[in-house]
Amino acid sequence: MNLDPALLFAFAVALAFFAGQQLKLPFTRRAHRRGPWPARKGGLQPGAANLRAVETPTRPAIADGPEQLRIVSEAKFEIQPLLNKGEVRWLYTAEKFVADRNLGWRVMAQVSLGEILSTPDKAAYAAINSKRADLLIVDQRGHALAAIEHQGEGHYTSSTTAARDAVKREALRKAGVRFIEMTPEHAPEDLARELARLTS
Repeated sequence: MNLDPALLFAFAVALAFFAGQQLKLPFTRRAHRRGPWPARKGGLQPGAANLRAVETPTRPAIADGPEQLRIVSEAKFEIQPLLNKGEVRWLYTAEKFVADRNLGWRVMAQVSLGEILSTPDKAAYAAINSKRADLLIVDQRGHALAAIEHQGEGHYTSSTTAARDAVKREALRKAGVRFIEMTPEHAPEDLARELARLTS
């Protein structure tokens, strides 16, 4: 008897879902059996054997699709701004600069460095993967030209913040991407002047 492959696939998915709901194996037990999760793009870091223990509001430790769906369906979500007021100011300035000169570039927001930089060094990639550029200027091919970082008031009150920016700055420098830091004291013409250097 020949069965429709699509029907078999749907049945397998449904079976896996209901089996997962019935078994409800503790994550700590499954993680212990499998060992620490490997570091990967958007995934958990090494050594996270107890997955529940490393849960955060921004990085849920639940890897099971049906369980994620259950949790999301029971949660309340609201829209939050992608950029703060300072970052929006530089976004509009950069977009106007690109449009006025008909450069064909694009301005993107909150871009993960792991999406625009690559390296054969796994440790180095892990160090930059979760870090983001506030704004990114890309050319017609989608290649990064410059990262714009908004340094708000009190930005460097934490040593960890300075260290994170230093990591971003160095990785971008090595890839040939300009790192532009803007503060509340800067004016739109300051950013336009920095961007103009990209065209020379």
